[in-house]
Order: sequence, then structure tokens, then C-alpha cells
Amino acid sequence: MVKSTFRALWITLALGGALYTSGLAAAESPSETQATQVSTPQEGQISINQATAEQLAAGMNGIGLKKAQAIVNYREQYGPFSAIEQLKEIPGIGNALVERNLARLKL
Repeated sequence: MVKSTFRALWITLALGGALYTSGLAAAESPSETQATQVSTPQEGQISINQATAEQLAAGMNGIGLKKAQAIVNYREQYGPFSAIEQLKEIPGIGNALVERNLARLKL
């Protein structure tokens, strides 16, 4: 009786340990993938100094054709952007919108 109880306990611990370690490995995978995505620059970034209004509207999150045209008008009036953060100077484009699109943009 003691031997069978010990064997059942051992099997339970072995299976529990295996499930626990596979759960840890699965839990670590998304964060590793996310870290890789954050650290590598995206190809196909949009140049705020060269893109058309249509390209800006298509490539930026939360920017429609009207705000994209405002970006182009600002660029034509004041010259090329020297920093992406200058987009905040355009009416209707705030800090949150710029932060949301930082990974999509380049000068």
C-alpha cells in the first residue's frame, strides 16, 4: 500500500512539474517575441519629409487624409522636419498620436 501510494505521488509530481515548466516556457515566449519586435526597426517606415498625404494617411494610425494633408502643408510652409516630435506643432496632432506612430515614422 505504501509503495503504490509513493508511486502515485511520484507520478503526480512528475506530471505536475512537466506541466509547470511547459507553462513557463509558453508564458516567456510572447514577451521574447515582443521584445524582438520593439528592438528591431520596422522596414517600410514612412518619411515625414518625403511622403505624400495619401502615403501618410495609409501608413499612420489615427491619421486620416485631412490630418495627413496638414502635415504636408506644414512641411511645405516651414521646410523639412528636423525631429518627428515637431508633428505636435500641427493643430489636431497631439502627443498621444505622435507616440502611437513613432515606430512607423522616420525623417
